[in-house]
Amino acid sequence: MHRQGTRLLLIGAVLAFYAAGAHASGSAIPHGTVELIAENQWITRGHTVNLGLRFELEKGWHIYWTNPGDSGEPPRVKWQLPAGLTAEPIEWPAPRRLGTASVTDYGYEDSVTLIVPIRADANLTTQQPALIGAQLSVLVCREMCIPGKAQVSLTLPIKAQRPATDARTENFFAASRKSLPQPAPGNWKLSVVEANGAFELTATVGWQITQAVFYPLAESQIDNASPQKLTPLTTGFRLKLRKSDQLMKPVERLRGVLVLSGDRAYQMDVPVAKATAATSGYAIGTHPANRIEEGL
Repeated sequence: MHRQGTRLLLIGAVLAFYAAGAHASGSAIPHGTVELIAENQWITRGHTVNLGLRFELEKGWHIYWTNPGDSGEPPRVKWQLPAGLTAEPIEWPAPRRLGTASVTDYGYEDSVTLIVPIRADANLTTQQPALIGAQLSVLVCREMCIPGKAQVSLTLPIKAQRPATDARTENFFAASRKSLPQPAPGNWKLSVVEANGAFELTATVGWQITQAVFYPLAESQIDNASPQKLTPLTTGFRLKLRKSDQLMKPVERLRGVLVLSGDRAYQMDVPVAKATAATSGYAIGTHPANRIEEGL
């Protein structure tokens, strides 16, 4: 089908949903579906409503995190919003390590909800429902990768009263929030030393850690496919991360997500010291980590 014909079909579909007052529309992607969902039944002026890009994937297929790892790319979205609504960056749940012994990707299998906060102006009119659209491009992979595109939409009323939760979607948002990286406790101490072609992360958290995986926010900092060597300590752990051969400039800070036992995910933003320099502990609480997000 020609691009012009495809565009007309998409516009027609959006107009049809608006005229019918539909709540949401899903769309097919390669080996899965994506739907735009809302946590609340309506938009409240001056408040934020959380939307979600809900992916359902066939067994064995995956999409990518904000840092895809050795291959791939994360979902990209272009928003079509009425005046008075502003989309915030995607909030990314902690990913999984995917791939083979030589190629490691970071992403999601089965199902995932990517939360996107939408800010509503205080003077937003309540006379018409808000038609929210999103044009999505996504790469879905297994042994091979297939690019896909989708147009999804959602119609929500605008009201003055406090928003009510949508019972159909609340479990999707709750599950996603459980996987969102949280700020690390203020009494934790982390330090990173660069030496012998590796970054050595030492963490003092108050108890012994026997499982830990680090997901870098920036590409080409660590060798994604190399094993992350964990040494449990009495009050924490030490994690050795091999540097990437593609690293072109010194790393001043190591930023990313640290996933510990029980799938507890924490934001990490730690200065990198050389092995010959003093390597005192870094108190996370005194330097709040940036939100793990990517503007689209």
